[in-house]
Amino acid sequence: MTTAPDELRYPVGRFTPVASSTPAMRAAAIEAIAALPARMRTAVAGLDDRQLDTPYRAGGWTVRQVVHHVADSHMHGLIRIKLALTEDTPTIKPYDENASATLADMRLSVDVSLNLLDGIHARWIALYRSMTEAQFARSFFHPEHGKAISLDEFLQMYAWHSRHHVAHITALGRREGW
Repeated sequence: MTTAPDELRYPVGRFTPVASSTPAMRAAAIEAIAALPARMRTAVAGLDDRQLDTPYRAGGWTVRQVVHHVADSHMHGLIRIKLALTEDTPTIKPYDENASATLADMRLSVDVSLNLLDGIHARWIALYRSMTEAQFARSFFHPEHGKAISLDEFLQMYAWHSRHHVAHITALGRREGW
């Protein structure tokens, strides 16, 4: 079976921001983020080191790097939401995800990042579930995007991010027959 490169890179499609979320859309996005730790654990359950060290696509990260990246990204996400809730449109610090994926901690057991995700998501979801309409309208400035990103858009982005990276792993598993 041949899979198009874009389908491998974006197995759930590219992220498309929604101009304005409804309460139902927010609730669904919060649940997608809340489900990520369990879905990630299920996606990597029983994989051996060879499988964990398999790239999900040519030129892409390994399954192990994906798991560690998600923990890194979601740590940044928690901090970014806290900054936006406590400061007026703070400028966040971007980081080089690809350079980070080459550091020594990316070779650790995925359990390290799975445990981090449990704690990060418990805190993140507590924040999201407590937020008011006015708080979802708050934003931070992202220098790489050259614009302010509302916490409403950020919620939708991380719901997509949660589905996106689990799909990298599960799609690879289907292709490889794991």
